[in-house]
Amino acid sequence: MAKPVLIDFSAEWCGPCKRQKPILDELKERMGDTIEIRMIDVDQNMEEAVKYGVRVVPTLVVEKDGQIVRTLEGVTHADELEAILSPLVDT
Repeated sequence: MAKPVLIDFSAEWCGPCKRQKPILDELKERMGDTIEIRMIDVDQNMEEAVKYGVRVVPTLVVEKDGQIVRTLEGVTHADELEAILSPLVDT
């Protein structure tokens, strides 16, 4: 099975998005290669943002095996993200 994917929809001009970035770096450090993190700039990838129904940035979308598991709007802390992603990691 595929590893869980965390998609970060953000924008260069977005202050909260800039606060989310180091949190995602911390999450990646904690969880390593058990997860994949993708960054999508909504201004350059509006089609993707529309596909996922993104209305605000930052929006985080968690996918597993191509299915959306959870969508979170606003800055989300590493502990909460790890709690969501950990059960999705194949052992």
